[in-house]
Amino acid sequence: MAVEVGSGLVAMGTALAVGLAAIGAGVGDGMVTGKTVESIARQPEARGVLQTTMFISVGLIEALPIIAVVIAFMLLGKM
Repeated sequence: MAVEVGSGLVAMGTALAVGLAAIGAGVGDGMVTGKTVESIARQPEARGVLQTTMFISVGLIEALPIIAVVIAFMLLGKM
């Protein structure tokens, strides 16, 4: 019985970790995109540089949930 409870807790922990990583990435993406749109509205001539920086930033932010999913699969594989 203890093994079943332990594996259930591992599953709940991995789900929580992936969920929180996804929420954090969503909030971060929204903030970066919003600030980029504000900056483009203020300085339309800097649009290209701002968009490039935004895409790089969003890519780096989205890497964290992907890493969280990989770690979750590794933890679930240990069950």
